[in-house]
Amino acid sequence: MSSTVIDRINVPGSKRARAWVVPAIVVALLVGVAAYIGSTPLDSSEARSLAPDVIFTSLWQHVQLVAVSTVLTIAIGVPLGVLLTRARTGGVGAVVLAAANAGQAIPSIGVLVLLAMMFGVGFWMAVIALVAYALLPVLRNTMVGIRQVDRALLDAGRGMGMSAREVLLTIELPLAVPVMLAGIRVALILNVGVATLAAFTNAGGLGSIISSGISLNRMPVLIVGSVLTICLALTVDWLAGIAERLLRPRGI
Repeated sequence: MSSTVIDRINVPGSKRARAWVVPAIVVALLVGVAAYIGSTPLDSSEARSLAPDVIFTSLWQHVQLVAVSTVLTIAIGVPLGVLLTRARTGGVGAVVLAAANAGQAIPSIGVLVLLAMMFGVGFWMAVIALVAYALLPVLRNTMVGIRQVDRALLDAGRGMGMSAREVLLTIELPLAVPVMLAGIRVALILNVGVATLAAFTNAGGLGSIISSGISLNRMPVLIVGSVLTICLALTVDWLAGIAERLLRPRGI
């Protein structure tokens, strides 16, 4: 991340310095785990599990799971949230939110097992489970963000002759963006964590390294998988925080 981007965030002085705390922690964790592995004698099983190609493949699979599921979550959650705030569908909103709440109350491993029984295993089954699990924050925050817009502003827009679509695009959605972005950020972090369970459905990811460490009772393998997952979650949260500041409309 270049200093130019940080400048656009408009966080002066000490706040700008704090923006680099998370990357520093990530680098320190990676250096620490590299030093630990470099100083630890590995047996053949540990060496195979921690081979560079295995780590990079698992990391790439994890990133793919998070990226695809988050994009689909936004593509479904935002339009559905907008639709449920319209006057004609207002009564359905409570029912949909209740269903989404119930879905998130189910343990994530339960959702994966249930979908595996229904649709089989693999990448796309894991993506469906991740979307189902992360949909609620995006859906709920979209609805809350739109509903908190001052009614007087909507009436003013209609009084100026705006159509319902123009009111939505020029008043409601821009003013709801901060709340919506917070929901998307929560969904993103949820997906990073829950994607570790995708290994149990043959979808790969960093969870495969963690599960290997558990099943083989190899502490170095378990530590590497866990630290990489933590580093990925911290990096994604940091990038999401920057994107949230950049995309937030000025003056809100």
